[in-house]
Amino acid sequence: MNKLSDSYTLSNGVSVPCVGFGTWKMADGEETASAVKEAITMGYRHIDTATIYKNEESVGRGIFNSGVDRNELFVTTKLWNDDHGYDLALRAFEASLAKLGLSTLDLYLIHWPNPEKLRDNWEESNAETWRAMEDLYRAGKIRAIGVSNFMPHHLEALMKTANIAPMVNQIRLFPGFMWAETVTYCQQKNICIEAYSPLGKGVVLASPIVVEIAEKYGKTPAQVCVRWSLQMGFLPLPKTVTPERIRENAQIFDFSLSASEMTQLTRMENLCGDGKHPDEAPF
Repeated sequence: MNKLSDSYTLSNGVSVPCVGFGTWKMADGEETASAVKEAITMGYRHIDTATIYKNEESVGRGIFNSGVDRNELFVTTKLWNDDHGYDLALRAFEASLAKLGLSTLDLYLIHWPNPEKLRDNWEESNAETWRAMEDLYRAGKIRAIGVSNFMPHHLEALMKTANIAPMVNQIRLFPGFMWAETVTYCQQKNICIEAYSPLGKGVVLASPIVVEIAEKYGKTPAQVCVRWSLQMGFLPLPKTVTPERIRENAQIFDFSLSASEMTQLTRMENLCGDGKHPDEAPF
């Protein structure tokens, strides 16, 4: 990978730019629209949002205001927990599409595998949700479909009834935090791994290991974290609304981490906690 627009190839042959611009916790409003426009202007071609972020309209406005041809962009959103099931998923998809101001979507993900209110029938719920996504995919409304926060047992359950395998699994990954079993499973199944929170919510940036490596290369700790993710074969989704940091997070193609540095970063202490377990998350 040599630039932002270089791509991974998904299992269905669709290309996805190797670094995405994340929008988690960006409020709906002009700041988000401006940040998305700025990211696209700086060369990002992959934008990631979700229904629960409640900013799809602003993300869509930023995409429109960028003036970049829609065909050059890869746009992802995610189905929230309240909309699992065949009919609900179809309606939720159309609502997201309308908010984004788009006629098609590049990637649609089931955001969480085991919502709290569906703990007794999550397998059936995911199966019906996935059936809706497969139909949207076959109809040409979505170029690729996938999941988020799915562990191997969730993926195995989904494949009992699925006709199309997930092309992407978006999970929490950063230096010091590896879903090793899930990463290995996805690699074996040719499921592209997207890394959300690649900066460890900012906490990882203060790690002495990260800081020392950053100083060695004349880079920021954030750039080291994004570079680590890319060299791991992940697709990082860094998020910021600050123009300078948007630019910095993209300037990761002019240096490479050594094998020993990659090992150091992978094995460093987890400074950011384990996050919400998909089977125990209180939502």
